[in-house]
Amino acid sequence: MTDWTRQGAADLGRAIGRGDIDPTELTETYLAAIAAHQHGARIYARLTGSRARAEAKAAAGRAKSGMRRGPLDGVPISWKDLFDTAGVATEAGTALLRGRTPGADAAVLRNATAQGLVCLGKTHMTELAFSGLGLNPATATPPNVNDAAWVPGGSSSGAATSVAFGLAAAAIGSDTGGSVRIPAAWNDLVGLKTTPGRLSLAGVVPLCARFDTVGPLTRTVEDAALLLAALAGGQAADLGGATLGGARFMVLDTIAFDDCRAEPRAGFDAAVARLSAAGARISHAAFPELAEAVALSGILFTTEAYATWADTIEANPDVMFAPVRDRFRSGANNSGPDYVAAWQRLDRIRALWADHSAGYDAVLLPASPILPPDAARLLSDPGYFAAENLLSLRNTRIGNLLGLCALTLPTGTPSCGLMLMSAPHTEERLLRIGAAAESALA
Repeated sequence: MTDWTRQGAADLGRAIGRGDIDPTELTETYLAAIAAHQHGARIYARLTGSRARAEAKAAAGRAKSGMRRGPLDGVPISWKDLFDTAGVATEAGTALLRGRTPGADAAVLRNATAQGLVCLGKTHMTELAFSGLGLNPATATPPNVNDAAWVPGGSSSGAATSVAFGLAAAAIGSDTGGSVRIPAAWNDLVGLKTTPGRLSLAGVVPLCARFDTVGPLTRTVEDAALLLAALAGGQAADLGGATLGGARFMVLDTIAFDDCRAEPRAGFDAAVARLSAAGARISHAAFPELAEAVALSGILFTTEAYATWADTIEANPDVMFAPVRDRFRSGANNSGPDYVAAWQRLDRIRALWADHSAGYDAVLLPASPILPPDAARLLSDPGYFAAENLLSLRNTRIGNLLGLCALTLPTGTPSCGLMLMSAPHTEERLLRIGAAAESALA
């Protein structure tokens, strides 16, 4: 018998459309798998069983009557625990928000529900989404799919592992500095970072509103394209006939390769060689201003994050994991004029980047310069936590700083992803390129 929990969302949707899968049976299969899994409670903060069953029953009725709402109608997915879910606690991975129960769904959850997607539950995450490692002793740290002793990547840690362990067909996360792409890369998944403003943030617990984005974590690029369309309430990108023939890629030879460890570098180099063999034209280029942009991240991210959460944190600081709390607090050291000046400089760098990258279909980088660190060492060594967290976020943060959309793909080397970055609001083109690259890397 086919294991439904190892199939992608698109394949499951097609099987529902053919009548080969009943959405109610599919949902019960996932709920049972979560309940039976040794790491189920470390991946899901809470299940929405009653809602899932009701949504699956409605999807089954539509399938039988030929009235399916879209290609993913009846497919069960998970949601990071910062997307508001009506009547269900949404706590963003922190005791600071314990018991917070919204009265309405987040806008993207409403859109997905309107397309017939089934909400399985809410997944664990880094506290208030402010770390790339996925370590959260305050609630739970999901295991990495390649080694249970490793962290899964964050902050969409449970989102990634729900898919990687076969406990959801796909997942929805958020990405402020890499929080979709790092856990996707470290768990051998596809992760899409959308352009700021592409998807609604209404009903999403904020971190840094100017950088926050919503994006899917999936098994395939096709799944990512379909999820993007469902979240936006629009049409999916046409991936048919996608090819790398004549595609122009830039390998960005800058700080992205500083301190890049052996496995991620080897996985990246092998992946680029396969893209070239499939017809892509590979160029190498530098962008000296990038180092300055990355240096600005310390003031840009921490200032907004602490301004957003200072009152809540300082009302009960001891309930937070100290390294995450202290990272928030570092934003108190920045002045208003310095923050404004940093944004003004970043806007000028973004304009320079647009000129520098014009003519390329995508820019290529290792999704992360490091492998997932050991969770026990991170807990016992604050200096190690700080250093590894900054490294984990460095490459993905480039896309956030420059306001781009980006996609990470598995390279075939465990926990090593290939990241493709493209101009703002070019997600459909990026997904077509990604589909062709996915075929070359398979």
